[in-house]
Amino acid sequence: MTRSTSQQIVSGVVVGALLSGCAIGPDYMRPTVAEPPTFRGQATAEAASFADAPWWEIFQDPSLRALIREALSQNYDVAIAAARVQEARAALRVARSDLFPSFDYGVGVGRSKVSPGGVQGSPGGPAAHASNFYSATMSASWELDIWGRIRRSNEAARANLFATEDARRGVWLTLVSDVAQAYFELLALDVRLEIARNSTGAYQRTYDLFLDRFNLGVASRLETSRALGALGDAQATIPQIESDIVAKENQISILLGKPPGPIARGKPMYEQPVVPTVPAGLPATLLERRPDLRQAEQLLVSANARIGVAKAEFFPKLSLTALFGTASPEVSALTGGTATIWAMAGLISGPIFNAGRTLGNYRATVAQWEQARLQYEQAVLIALREVSDTLTALGKLNEAEMGQSTAVTALGEAVGHATDRYRQGLANYFEVLEAQQQLYPAQNTLADIRRNRLLAYVQLYKALGGGWSLTDDEWNGQREARTP
Repeated sequence: MTRSTSQQIVSGVVVGALLSGCAIGPDYMRPTVAEPPTFRGQATAEAASFADAPWWEIFQDPSLRALIREALSQNYDVAIAAARVQEARAALRVARSDLFPSFDYGVGVGRSKVSPGGVQGSPGGPAAHASNFYSATMSASWELDIWGRIRRSNEAARANLFATEDARRGVWLTLVSDVAQAYFELLALDVRLEIARNSTGAYQRTYDLFLDRFNLGVASRLETSRALGALGDAQATIPQIESDIVAKENQISILLGKPPGPIARGKPMYEQPVVPTVPAGLPATLLERRPDLRQAEQLLVSANARIGVAKAEFFPKLSLTALFGTASPEVSALTGGTATIWAMAGLISGPIFNAGRTLGNYRATVAQWEQARLQYEQAVLIALREVSDTLTALGKLNEAEMGQSTAVTALGEAVGHATDRYRQGLANYFEVLEAQQQLYPAQNTLADIRRNRLLAYVQLYKALGGGWSLTDDEWNGQREARTP
């Protein structure tokens, strides 16, 4: 190879590198989305957010925190999300490899037998002879990224990796909220079971009282029959609630990644701390905190980069190839350099006519980007709605619980007064049963309101992207485990 040829090749590589300074296709810009100054249901704008706190400060029940730690370490969805991150990381490495030359090797062995002329084996004809052939080569190839196709492909793969990492953080946050929600629902079922047992005991005492008076000839059969019917209704609810408790415990067990079994409780439901209002932060920060919104944006970044990949397919590709090796009829001579093989080549290739395939692929990627943009904008609106819903629910349920607590207290006093009046002969059986039939549903309603307040508390933490600043180790509870 002459010196001038070498200079031309080097010059070509330099020119190609210079041309690679810009990548074809649109650069990403975040779409303009609705960002109101405050969330609906938020009293004033505030920089501090409920989502800034780690999950172990949000939930004060030690048993619940232990369940969350176990779920984060054993849950199958968490393991699947981690495997998807590893897959995306490997895909990025594959895409990045196209930026560099690839080197390959080849080793060949052959044996041939050729007759120089005449009929083989005929009298006076030349004798045929067999020969061996050995070769060892190394080749290199490199596509110069003139139009930025490979870099756009790397940009798309990198965005996919970020999207899977945000998806994994979304799985963590969802798992924390799912465990907390199921746990509070389990505590609510415990309260309902207690109410059912208390009501059954009260109806039993009322039935016994009516039956004694019936045996004495003071009460009628109607009274005892009504009391017995109310007792039967109350007894029937107990096994149903017990079945619901087992189902809820099984649900939590699956979240923990273990076979169905009993779940340890901590503080009872009415001892769980719930505040009427919490700081929600600013809507503008929601885009940076919620993992599902960050995931949707990274998918949009990936779709945007793929437009550049598809657009680059309209332009020619420049590839450089090189080969170097030796060949010899004997193995021992391969390293002697007696027969050296080398070659260098440049190739320019591009589409001329493919029946619209390149154009169709480009239009498809543009449509995919449009879908990703619309999905991102829709996700932002849904996030704003979820925060508004939970903020409003948290405040209104506080007011509802105050009113329902007053009703339960008054109805409890009414049951006592009605029973005393009945014993004194100042009231009939209907007043006693009516007071009881109003009290126990009211107690269940109060339990439902408290449960819904706790669930709204959990849902707001999730809707705001709770724990957004935590590291991976902190999400898995390692930092919390060291906290006294």
